[in-house]
Amino acid sequence: MTSKPIGVAVLGLGNVGSEVVRILTENAEDFEARIGAPLEIRGIAVRRVDGDRGVAPELLTDDPAELVGRDDVDIVVEVLGGIDIPRKLVLSALEKGKSVITANKALLAEYTGELADAAEKSRADLYFEAAVAGAIPVVRPLMQSLAGDRVNKVAGIVNGTTNFILSAMDETGADYAETLAEAGRLGYAEADPTADVEGYDAASKAAILASIAFHTRVTAGDVYREGISKITADDLETAKSLDCTIKLLAICERIVTPKGKERISARVYPALVPLNHPLAAVNGAFNAVVVEAEAAGRLMFYGQGAGGAPTASAVLGDLVMAARNKFYGGRGPLESKYAKLKVAPMGDILTRYYVSMQVADKPGVLATVAAEFSKRDVSISTVRQQGSGDGARLVVVTHLAADSALSDTVASLEQLDVVVNVASVLRLEGTTV
Repeated sequence: MTSKPIGVAVLGLGNVGSEVVRILTENAEDFEARIGAPLEIRGIAVRRVDGDRGVAPELLTDDPAELVGRDDVDIVVEVLGGIDIPRKLVLSALEKGKSVITANKALLAEYTGELADAAEKSRADLYFEAAVAGAIPVVRPLMQSLAGDRVNKVAGIVNGTTNFILSAMDETGADYAETLAEAGRLGYAEADPTADVEGYDAASKAAILASIAFHTRVTAGDVYREGISKITADDLETAKSLDCTIKLLAICERIVTPKGKERISARVYPALVPLNHPLAAVNGAFNAVVVEAEAAGRLMFYGQGAGGAPTASAVLGDLVMAARNKFYGGRGPLESKYAKLKVAPMGDILTRYYVSMQVADKPGVLATVAAEFSKRDVSISTVRQQGSGDGARLVVVTHLAADSALSDTVASLEQLDVVVNVASVLRLEGTTV
């Protein structure tokens, strides 16, 4: 006897939505066997229902609110993108007791608390594995597999566009603008790449990871953010001379303030990474996340971080879990926010700096520059001078210091007569000195 079908509404038919529908349709028998009941697509919400969309025309609708409200819909898959419209639709679904699977990191990073409260109130499931790092399973391990452990740090490469650009610059020696254009031609960068290259996408994902790992609600606005648009070919060349490469990192970690208060840090910026660090070998459009936990130690998750099929894989994994819960009467994990830790300002974080500056080539320049670091108790690790005359370039790498002290030092360097300009400032991660 066939069990009653579980109705699914799909919101969005872009790259991810199309793959979700295709895989669901082609593997319907397998999904039924895994769940215990058949999954049936009740409708697919699109902006326009005209034209050949590759699916049965009767499934298409341009009224997503009506689709979400239908009595025969049990689970809503949201792959629209954006915030305002998806927020209303997801909240409506959750308030009606329907389970929701979303890949919308921007929505979650802004409204995770509101959505989690709605899910808890109506006893509905809210799954979002696909919102961070595409096909890479990192959300569920943090929420479930490591639920009995204490996570101290989550760091990774969570944006494929920026990783492709930096990897290509490192390999070819091309500048940022040229490589960004090539990324666009190859389909790795959007027509408007701002969300990727300025770190907004990674910051949303960092907020989600920090919220889960540290049992604290963190929004995208809490995440310190810098992008990669100021990275130069010279920076990458200098990184090689320091046995490093440059990656856009999302870093979330527990810290203890000088006064003994536990805080969390959530930040996104391009950083020098030593070549012997596991993240240094992650190239192209791939993503990787390293988790450090007290009992489990260091764990690394690596794979396809974006794309229609990889992201659909994560969506469908969540869909199977939600459907099983519907069939057997269970529930997925609830939001864990008991810790309520404060997010530390960037200035309190201990970091290392790489500073590249054009300087006048005359006696006493190095001593003058070094004095600015010393005034703020910032210890210098290495100094390199390249070139001579008006084109002399000085590269300074520091030891660990408060980020505020390092930032103040750079500001003071820019005011020195012997410094023509501060060309580049990057942090150095993956070391402890």
